Amino acid sequence: MEASKASGTSGQPFVIERTLDAPRDVVWKAWTEAERLAQWWGPKGLAMIHCSVDLKPGGLFHYGMRTPDGHEMWGKFVYREVVAPERLVYVVSFSDKDGGITRHPMSATWPLEMLNTLTLSEEGAKTFMRLEGTAINATDEERQTFESCFESMEQGFKGTMEQLEAYLAHV
Repeated sequence: MEASKASGTSGQPFVIERTLDAPRDVVWKAWTEAERLAQWWGPKGLAMIHCSVDLKPGGLFHYGMRTPDGHEMWGKFVYREVVAPERLVYVVSFSDKDGGITRHPMSATWPLEMLNTLTLSEEGAKTFMRLEGTAINATDEERQTFESCFESMEQGFKGTMEQLEAYLAHV
């Protein structure tokens, strides 16, 4: 490993917390079943063109989306830990259609990998969701890029979480 790379995670985490108006098992299924993820995952305005899930340690959530102007964007999660219905730990990357890791399509200094932990807790008939992400195996520059984009990421995830909430309201 290069001297400029850090092993594991460090730096500030990106955190999203939401109380969702749905039971935990329903929220879990929304996060772990391809046919459900395809209905809400991703930025608003993008069309899901591929969605597959192999829910096990080492398995993948691999997805492709198309922008309104026809550009494709691919991504993947590699699951590290699956504890139904309360916890998912996974590495997030941009990818190509074959699942290979790629750079962020608009940032040459975005980290190749982020470690995310999704925790779902029951709150009566509702679910408290906490998503925490950190850059891993990143250079200092990549980590700084990641941390400088928290505000933009909050805006992007706001739309995604709104789509999740709308999906949960109709299941």
